[in-house]
Amino acid sequence: MDPLWANRAANAEAAIAKRHLRRVWNLPGTQLGVVGWPPTRRDRWFGTWHYWWQAQLLDCLIDAQLRDPQPDRLGKIKRQIRGHRLRNNGRWTNSYYDDMAWLALALERAERVAGIDRPRALATLCEQFVKAWVPEDGGGIPWRKQDQFFNAPANGPAGIFLARYGDRLRRAQQMADWIDETLIDPDTQLVFDGIKAGSLVRAQYTYCQGVVLGLETELAVRTRDDRHPARVRRLVAAIGAHMAPAGVLNGAGGGDGGLFSGITARYLALAATDVPGDAAEDAAARDTARAVVLASAEAAWDNRQSVDGLPVFGHSWDNTSEIPTAGGGQAQFVGGAVDSSQTPERDLSVQLSGWMLMEAAHTVTA
Repeated sequence: MDPLWANRAANAEAAIAKRHLRRVWNLPGTQLGVVGWPPTRRDRWFGTWHYWWQAQLLDCLIDAQLRDPQPDRLGKIKRQIRGHRLRNNGRWTNSYYDDMAWLALALERAERVAGIDRPRALATLCEQFVKAWVPEDGGGIPWRKQDQFFNAPANGPAGIFLARYGDRLRRAQQMADWIDETLIDPDTQLVFDGIKAGSLVRAQYTYCQGVVLGLETELAVRTRDDRHPARVRRLVAAIGAHMAPAGVLNGAGGGDGGLFSGITARYLALAATDVPGDAAEDAAARDTARAVVLASAEAAWDNRQSVDGLPVFGHSWDNTSEIPTAGGGQAQFVGGAVDSSQTPERDLSVQLSGWMLMEAAHTVTA
C-alpha cells in the first residue's frame, strides 16, 4: 500500500474538518459543512442550505472511514446524518431527485462500510426513485418533481443506488439502457446532459460521465451482462480522450460545478478497481481510469496552496489554487443550481472535490 496518498487524503480531510465542520445552530450531536471559507455570519449559522453538497461531505467521511477506521469519525458520520435531516426541516426528501440520490448513496454506504444504518431513510428515498420512473413521458426519472427534464445527473446516481439497494437491479438496468439509448453523443461517445420536453440538452459535463460510468460499472459487477463492461470501456476511453486533456480532468469552476470532477474521479476509481474481465481491453479500461485519477491527483496536489499547513485545492486541478479571502462575491442559488463564489476555492464544493480526489487516488493505489 502506498502511504503517500493515504497521507494526502488525511490532510485533505483535516482541512475540511478544521475550516468547515460545525454544529448546526450550536446544537449538540449535530454537524454540517459550512459552505464557504472564510465564512460569512450567514454561512456559520447555516442560513444557506445546499442539500447535495452535504451528502457529498457525508460520502467523503465514509471514504475516510474505509481508508482509516476511527471511532471518532464514526461520531462525525452520525452527527452529519443528524445535522442533514435537522437542517432539511426534519425530512430526508426534497424536490430534486439528483439531490436525494446523492444522500441515498451516502446513507447506503454508511450502513455497508460503517455499520450506521438508517433503514427508514433508505426505504423512503428508494420509493422516491422507483415512483419517479416515467418512460411514457420520455424518461428516465426527472431532475426534480413536476419537471419534464430527464437528465444523467438524476438517473446516474439513482441507478447506482438502486443497483446496490434492495434488489432493484432490473430497474437500474432500465435506467442505464435509457441513458445509453437517449443521451450518448454518437461523435464522442460522451454522455449528454439530458432531454427536456423531447429536445436533447447537448451540454457535456464531467460529472454526467462519472455517474453513468458508476452505474455501468456497478451493473458490470452485479449482472455479468456483457453490455455493461462494453459501455464502461467505451466511456472510460471517451473521458480520457475528451474530458482529461494531458491526463488531468477538466475543472468546472465553483458552486455546484466544484463537485463535478471529484465525482468523476470517484467513479473512475470504482471502474479501476472493480470492472470485471480478463481481456486486454478490460485491463486497458482499468489502467486508463486509474491513470486519469492519479494524474489528476498529482496535479491537484502540486497546484494546491497551503494555509496553516493544510491544503487549499484549486477549482481547476492543472492551475495554481487561489487562497480565498473574506469578502468578494459568494455562491448564490439560482434557478435550481448554485453558481460560483468570486473566488471558486472559497466554496466547500471545490474543497470536497479535492478531498474526494485524494481518496480516489488512495483507492486505486491501496
